[in-house]
This record gives sequence, structure tokens and C-alpha cells, in this order.
Amino acid sequence: MAALTEAKRVVIKIGSALLVDRTTGSLRADWLASLAQDVVWLKKLGVDVVLVSSGSIALGRGVLGLGLGTLALEQSQAAAAVGQIRLARAYEEVLAPHGITTAQVLVTLEDSANRRRYLNSRATLETLLGLGAVPIVNENDTVATDEIRFGDNDRLAAQIAVTVGADQLILLSDVDGFYTANPADDATATRFEVIDRITPRIEAMAGDAGSGLSKGGMKTKLMAAKTAVSAGCAMAITEGSVLRPLTALDQGANATWFTAQTDPQAARKSWIAAMKPLGALTLDRGAVDALQRGKSLLPAGITNVVGNFERGDAVSLLGPDGAGVGSGLARYSAAEARLIQGHQSVEIEALLGYPGRAALIHRDDMAL
Repeated sequence: MAALTEAKRVVIKIGSALLVDRTTGSLRADWLASLAQDVVWLKKLGVDVVLVSSGSIALGRGVLGLGLGTLALEQSQAAAAVGQIRLARAYEEVLAPHGITTAQVLVTLEDSANRRRYLNSRATLETLLGLGAVPIVNENDTVATDEIRFGDNDRLAAQIAVTVGADQLILLSDVDGFYTANPADDATATRFEVIDRITPRIEAMAGDAGSGLSKGGMKTKLMAAKTAVSAGCAMAITEGSVLRPLTALDQGANATWFTAQTDPQAARKSWIAAMKPLGALTLDRGAVDALQRGKSLLPAGITNVVGNFERGDAVSLLGPDGAGVGSGLARYSAAEARLIQGHQSVEIEALLGYPGRAALIHRDDMAL
């Protein structure tokens, strides 16, 4: 089983039922303060932390007097608009006294489906983490419709874990792991400590039971696990209502761990290598040598651009003799690449009319 203290980057998903009192619709302030202590603990160990938090609709519906029960889409969006302000402020208030900066990041399914928007989201999150901030991520329920939504924050958390290259994803839930059957209905149900492979038999055990405030059931958690482990990210399901839930997990609280068979960087490079290139860049010898030393690809090292690719598309990397060097995700379109090829990065703004990224392909977006 993975240990939280060994992680480099952790994504933690917090469900509405943990954050908001079902009867009053108010924030569980004591619990949130204890979660903040856990975040501080991890940050002091050098672990990057991203929180994927539900709760905006649950908080907002109470303020608007909408009560429990199913809401119409426009009511959900209105509740999210009111609740999201309170949710972001609550996280800021519990983490700021510890010297931790929080950032609100609202996304929709389109932000991961659209390559350009995915890269923008990834760059923003990477920058925030590099600056020591804790991003608070939630689905943008104020604008998302059924056609463009993740549907639950288990899947969103898994996608965020993939986006930021996390090595662990923790789902704080109202259950303490994955069981052979629903333990509320079947007294013989047993909990898995570790699942190394998600088989059809495992999938058949998943049910749809969820709490009154959350939309996710065990099937969505299994979908999240599939997404996470395929990207080299181990995932845990654990009961999160206790105070200091992450400390409890580290000290051996009940949980189910889904193991990853590779690491996030290797999984990402395999994904990039498997993509169909939509263009090609020919590099000079100096650029090839720099890439082999682990450097990013700068415009100055490019001698030719082929194809009609857009930002975020995969392109082949060719040496001076035309031999394949690898592939990567372009940070500029083909038209832009042609304008800046052979030029120094400091010239990009003058050539394109706006300040761009120094690298045409970042080393993290490259498979050699």
C-alpha cells in the first residue's frame, strides 16, 4: 500500500456529505479546520496538494432556502453560484493562518476534452503548485449542463490527478473502502485492502449507492480508479468524516488502495508516444543533443516545420538527417511555429505580437 508521506503530489477529493451538514446545510467548520491541519502537515513534508472539493450546491441551496431533494438545473446553477463564494472563502480562512495561499480553479468537462483548454488548465495548475499554492478545484456548476459535465467529483478528481501528474489520489468518502457488496445491505460483504487489477468481477461488485448530498456512488469511484491507475497514480478510498482524515489514513485507517503499475511520468510519455502525429519538426544537432540531456525544445533549434497542427497536437521530432528522435505536444500552432523557428525565445513577442512560452515543446510533454 502507498504511504501519503512518500507522495510527491497528492489530489484529495472531498465530498459534499463530509463538508456540509445534511440537516442544517451549514459548513462543518471543525472538520474543515482539521483537514487544513492535514494539508499543512503534507505541505511541510514537501508534498504538493490539490483539493477537489464538492459542496458549492449543498452550501448554496441552504442559503437560498431550496432544501433537500432534486433541484432543477437552473436551481442547481443558482445554488452553485451562491455556494461557490462561500466554499472558496471557507478554504481560504482555514489555510491562510498557516501561511498557505489558496486558489480557486473552476473547470468543465470541455476543459479536459479540448486539447488547448487542457494544456491551459495544466499550465495554470503547474504554476500554482510551483508557487506553493493549494488549488481548490471544483466543477463549474454555474454554467455546466448535463451534456458538458463530469457528473461527479470522483471522475473530476481522477482527471485532475492525471492533469497534474499526481502519484496519489485520495477519495475521502462516506465509506471506508471498496467492498464485495454494499455493506449496508449485505452483512457478509468484505472490504478489499488492495486491488492490483480492476477485473470484470471487481466491476460487477460496484453499486450505485450514494448519500443524499452526493451524486457519486461506487461505480463512479471505480471509474475514477481506472483513470488514475492507468496514468500511474495510486488511488485510495477511505472514510473521511473523522477529524484529520489524512492523518488517520497514514496511521492505518480502513481503506482500499488501487495500485498503479507505473509512475505518472512514464505513463504520460507512453500516452504521448501512442498519439498520432499531425506534423513534424526538424531539429538541428544542438537541439537534439539538448533534448537528450533532458532539456525542452526551444524555437532556435528548429530548422523546418511540416504539417497543419494546432496547439496541443502531437508532432514528430526529426534529427538533421530526418531520423526520428521522438514526439511531443506542441505549445504553438504550425503557423506560429513557422514564424518563430530558428529564433531566440526573447524574440517571440516581437514575432507573434504577444508574449508566448519560451519552449515550443516542454520536456514534460515529450517522449524520446
